[in-house]
Amino acid sequence: MNRFYPNHRHKCAGRESGDPIRLLSGTAFQGARAGQGMDIAKCGRASLTPPSPQVRRNFYSMIKHILLSLGLVAVSAMAQAPKPTAVPREQIQAAIDKGLSWLEKQQRADGSFATPGNSAAATDHPGLSALSLVAFHRDPTGKYRGKTAPLVMAKGYNFLRSKAQPDGGIYEKSLTNYNTSLSLLALLNTGEPSDEPLLTKARQFVVEQQAKGMASESLDGGFGYGPTGTSPKRQHPDLDNTLMSLEALRAYKDARPNVEAAGGKELNWQAAIEFVARCQNLPASNKEAWASSDEANKGGFIYYPGYSNAGEQELDGGKKALRSYGTMSYAGLLSFIYADLKQDDPRIVAALEWLTKNYTLEENPGMKGAGLYFYYQLMSKGLAAAKVTELSVAGGQKVAWAPQLATRILSLQTPDGFWVNDNARWMEKDAVLVTTYCVLALENLLNAR
Repeated sequence: MNRFYPNHRHKCAGRESGDPIRLLSGTAFQGARAGQGMDIAKCGRASLTPPSPQVRRNFYSMIKHILLSLGLVAVSAMAQAPKPTAVPREQIQAAIDKGLSWLEKQQRADGSFATPGNSAAATDHPGLSALSLVAFHRDPTGKYRGKTAPLVMAKGYNFLRSKAQPDGGIYEKSLTNYNTSLSLLALLNTGEPSDEPLLTKARQFVVEQQAKGMASESLDGGFGYGPTGTSPKRQHPDLDNTLMSLEALRAYKDARPNVEAAGGKELNWQAAIEFVARCQNLPASNKEAWASSDEANKGGFIYYPGYSNAGEQELDGGKKALRSYGTMSYAGLLSFIYADLKQDDPRIVAALEWLTKNYTLEENPGMKGAGLYFYYQLMSKGLAAAKVTELSVAGGQKVAWAPQLATRILSLQTPDGFWVNDNARWMEKDAVLVTTYCVLALENLLNAR
């Protein structure tokens, strides 16, 4: 099943020459080209008879003009790469407007959102529509919020309400916890007092899904898809579902800081933290036998304790590591943040180190094209939540990730306003889902400014 929230290169990715991301970040002016300028200067200094200062100045001036004429340097042979320029707010908002306009046209009579070929999934999984409603609500212009919001919002919220079940969950028949978590996240935005009983019951339903007394103790504290209508292989906690559950419960808590839940169970935040930590390749805090400190995987996260969707990696000496990968590493980071871990907590520090080392917009690290747009959405949210504005990548280069990510996402939007992945895994060929991911990512970038 998909991750309602989101390699090879996407077929619409930036061209090899003039790639907007490389131009924005200035990397096109680094590496070999800068090195050529330095080598030429070294040749001048290597003369057997040292040149006079005037000759040296003339020589450098000549080289500078030659390189400038070829477009190889911006200021001089010693020039550093230019700092990336923020993408204009108006340009990002225009892409959001176009995406939301396309999404609005995909709303069906019952209030759900779906492309014609995916109507059954929209009916069975209200979480898909819930996520789209969150994207509308977070539009920086605010036009989809409040009493004057367009009808698309009321219709969508009514669809979610129609899926409320006697046990407090909000679902049709399967993936009960996942659908309820996302629906709770969306319905917290209605501002309708009449929704309070539904929200209270939905919150309690999610809290009660926290695992305890599992056959494998490593799974305790996490959240899974839910017990109803879920295949046996999915009836266990995983980091993806844990993130969705913690985000919904944190949103409920933040919206009602002075309200105590009446009766029922309370979330065991410490148990949740410990489960997330058992998904991290960090032996210092994860005592699971599989946890690896090898340089390629240390600090990153896997899907659940003992299993990675990215498979295994052969290490020296015949050992194997469960490969860390992009989406779950951002899921782990965000889960820790929602649980109020401090910025200097070694687990957060290690997660950011892995994410920095593996920073790329070309793929979901470890998964190639699979989950690429989910990765973009989690990156925008995770790095903003961690208050990271620049990443120090290989060679000490500072990368302003936000303008790069904005440029990348804008370059992949179709003329009609939607986005779609050509890799079908986790439903990323569903344009409604992927467009929602991209709109949310762009909104995260604008709302964080």
